[in-house]
Amino acid sequence: MVKEKEEEKEVPIESEGKLTDIPGIGPGIASKLEAAGVYDLMGLAVMSPSDLAEMAGVGAAVARKAIQAARTMMQLGFMSGDEFDKKRQDVHYTTTGSNALNTLLGGKGIESKSITECYGAFGSGKTQLGLTLAVNVQFPKEVGGNNGKAVYIDTEGTFRPDRIRQIAAGLGANSEKVLKNILVARAFNSDHQILLIDRIAEMIKEGEPIKIVIIDSLTAHFRAEFSGRGQLADRQQRLNRYLHNLMKLAEKSNVAVYVTNQVMSNPAMMFGDPTTAIGGNIVGHASTYRVYLRRGKQGSRVAKLIDSPNLPDNEAVFFVSEKGVVDEV
Repeated sequence: MVKEKEEEKEVPIESEGKLTDIPGIGPGIASKLEAAGVYDLMGLAVMSPSDLAEMAGVGAAVARKAIQAARTMMQLGFMSGDEFDKKRQDVHYTTTGSNALNTLLGGKGIESKSITECYGAFGSGKTQLGLTLAVNVQFPKEVGGNNGKAVYIDTEGTFRPDRIRQIAAGLGANSEKVLKNILVARAFNSDHQILLIDRIAEMIKEGEPIKIVIIDSLTAHFRAEFSGRGQLADRQQRLNRYLHNLMKLAEKSNVAVYVTNQVMSNPAMMFGDPTTAIGGNIVGHASTYRVYLRRGKQGSRVAKLIDSPNLPDNEAVFFVSEKGVVDEV
């Protein structure tokens, strides 16, 4: 399970330097930037001089110099393929609990530095997979875990402590310790949901060994707050910004991101399955792995890999039991 607190402090979070290492960025300006959600050199490096000047209250020349210094320190630019491969050696995986589903996703489970999206109708197993991952991530690496904690952002009231206890007990773990290592937040609107991503970055910086972020569901608030065609563009723009913040969190902090997504029925589709994920191409492009879940025969669930950068389209059958997601009951 998760290691003790003194060992948690050893988790390396920021290895490329601090904001105050940049010429012209003192503790006061750094505090302003952190209050605005800029915690590291990467956040500074990708800013525009005008945004930095306005946010930190500095002159345009100081802002340009600070951004250039951050970009130099971060060594932003191109690298060879073998160098990129070395940077991905620290990618880790969290088992889904089903060997068939793990195989569908490349063999080991949910990948860090990536967004894995599962969409499907209610009862298809999306939330159950999320709850199972929140438990499994706490186990040692030898059994498919990461000795880490899970963050669970609940937008639809689906998180159930009793279900976590049941899954943990079924897997032979201490249910109360497992619950303690899941950091839960109930997001009540899209603004709150967006704000929570910044809070996760803060917690990781403070030393919390967070290895997976679970969002159930990704689009519920955006869908409810931006209804109708007149607000579609605003919704997509806001959703796009949120997804890019998630991608940045996954890449920089080396965490896995698992999101569930709602669906709708496409009335224009005359043949085949009319089920379509909410969010359109913006969500589709942002998700590294996209999986469609549906109910199968005799209580099973069927997972179909829709999109992946390196895996072929395929299907896997799994079940939901007292132990969470499993291969058979």
